[in-house]
Amino acid sequence: MTTSGPDETLPVELRTEALEQLLTERGLIDPKAMNKLITYFETSVGPLNGAKVVAKAWTDPDYRRRLLEDGTAAIKELGFTGPQADHIVVVENTPTTHNVVVCTLCSCYPWPVLGLPPSWYKDPAYRSRVVKEPRTVLSAMGLELDDDVQITVRDSTSVVRWLVLPERPAGTEHLSEEELVPLVTRDAMVGVAKVEAS
Repeated sequence: MTTSGPDETLPVELRTEALEQLLTERGLIDPKAMNKLITYFETSVGPLNGAKVVAKAWTDPDYRRRLLEDGTAAIKELGFTGPQADHIVVVENTPTTHNVVVCTLCSCYPWPVLGLPPSWYKDPAYRSRVVKEPRTVLSAMGLELDDDVQITVRDSTSVVRWLVLPERPAGTEHLSEEELVPLVTRDAMVGVAKVEAS
């Protein structure tokens, strides 16, 4: 006799909701604790924090220097700390050099400034291919770089996590730090995209 597993044709949201309801009914999770945890990841950690770091670096040369010298300390100045933030190294993308981040072993990621890692970041195909053929992978993800741009792949580990300081897009010189924040994406801080002016 065989038993069928969960219907994988159902949207992940419905499956997640059903699992949460089952765990709650059995007393294995507390909905209030779950809501607190979800709120923490939605508001206290995430790409918005990283965007604030980037925007400050774009508008404050002293902060930019400190960020590139000691990413962990400079990020902590803005109050972003916690698990996976013990040692963050920040590298800068320029018109001639482009950095892209991967974790070849698992999914090490600077959660306090980028939030939870996206599914593609954890995918074995991304983790293996971006090291061997970064230009091809970036192109497949929609980022075309000129042939003369040098690409460096940064491998995050449990000891060192990387954050990319993307290039500030042309035409944003008149924007304030606060106005720049919404332009910065998680993908740009991983190095698989560029920041667009709007």
